[in-house]
Amino acid sequence: MPPRWRRRPADRRNEPRAAWKRPDRRPAGEPRHASGREHIMSTVIRSLGVLGLTICTGAAWAAEVPQQITVSAGKHNRRQTVVSFAMPAEAAKTSWRLRDEAGNVLPLQATPRGQALFVLENLPAGQSRTYRLEQGQTPQGITTQREGNVVRFLIDGRRVLVYQGDKSALPPGYEPQFQRGGYIQSVYSPAGRLLTDDYPPNHKHHHAIWSPWTKTVFEGRHPDFWNMGAKTGTVEFVAIDDVWSGPVAAGLRARHRFVDLTALPEPKAALNETWDITVFRAAAAYHQFDLDIHQTCASESPLVLPRYHYGGLGVRGNRQWDGKANAVFLTSEGKERSNGNETRARWCYMGGKVDGNMAGLAVLCHPSNFRAPQPLRIHPTEPFVGCAPEQLGDFAIEPGKPYIAKYRFIAVDGPADRDELERLWTDYADPPTVVLK
Repeated sequence: MPPRWRRRPADRRNEPRAAWKRPDRRPAGEPRHASGREHIMSTVIRSLGVLGLTICTGAAWAAEVPQQITVSAGKHNRRQTVVSFAMPAEAAKTSWRLRDEAGNVLPLQATPRGQALFVLENLPAGQSRTYRLEQGQTPQGITTQREGNVVRFLIDGRRVLVYQGDKSALPPGYEPQFQRGGYIQSVYSPAGRLLTDDYPPNHKHHHAIWSPWTKTVFEGRHPDFWNMGAKTGTVEFVAIDDVWSGPVAAGLRARHRFVDLTALPEPKAALNETWDITVFRAAAAYHQFDLDIHQTCASESPLVLPRYHYGGLGVRGNRQWDGKANAVFLTSEGKERSNGNETRARWCYMGGKVDGNMAGLAVLCHPSNFRAPQPLRIHPTEPFVGCAPEQLGDFAIEPGKPYIAKYRFIAVDGPADRDELERLWTDYADPPTVVLK
């Protein structure tokens, strides 16, 4: 077939043919003898470089994933600090990492909660650092083991905590009304020491970490969701919605239900509760995890909470700490067991010796919590601490107005380190800021 010549435009017919030719649209530096197939492949490669994450995922949400983040320490020195920023929940299906300007790589984890998490190793106050976001595998940091509705969290094979969904087995001789699920059954220090108790004989309704209300008014009745021996109220496990894990954190979402057993003709739900537990791989010196509690009315009736000295969050320490002389308490305000009860605090440490070695568990109260810093219930002779906002007066959980409480827990080997706990609370309450690009 003879070659097909294009006719020169009328306004360029007097130019020499050599001066009028199709513009070279090949990118600079590409050999002029490249074949059509080679040209196509070159274009694809350039497109991958330009589109980056979007091409790799092929998903609409990829446009919402930042390609660069800048984290600023703010007014505080940062060390092994958990940092979070918004990221599409769908991104949790992909492995991510951060690379700084020196080429150092940090694991990054997208979660089903629409967050991205990483641990900032060291950043002095007033300084910033920029990272590029990229896809790539990083080592698994935390693992979970699920057996039915019991979930164990482990770091390098070491236990961190156990969530008990279904009703747990009662100790011999316990009455059936004390049996329940929907709580944290045990918490461990990095050295593997058990820091908590479950069904202690002097308070059969206590568990490692749980969150019922005590003195309540519901539709004119008075169910007690804490003291289950009275058989007026209970908290039921409903379901585990998801369990997830990765290089930076692992977590679960569980649902519970507060049931008024005095309602007729049958028990009636008063509250629906959601727990979000997130366990972090932050520093080797301690275990760190968050508990976010979300409670809503199960009907059009509010749950009224009159003033009372305990109810809300409860933490029960190791049975070896029982007795006035065997447990140590320290609050952010410098209070101890003798003078800390019914005082407000940003954090509280409870500890004692476990098989001859000192260890403890601190609860940190988020500043966004209702009536923060919340008042504490510290038992005078038993290893128990709780956060009880109702100490400051009556309030109610009303339809359409959820009660939200957030706590961070620090499990350590050794005595309370006040400066370190204050630093960790600051990281929790006033975290580094992140700018996305």
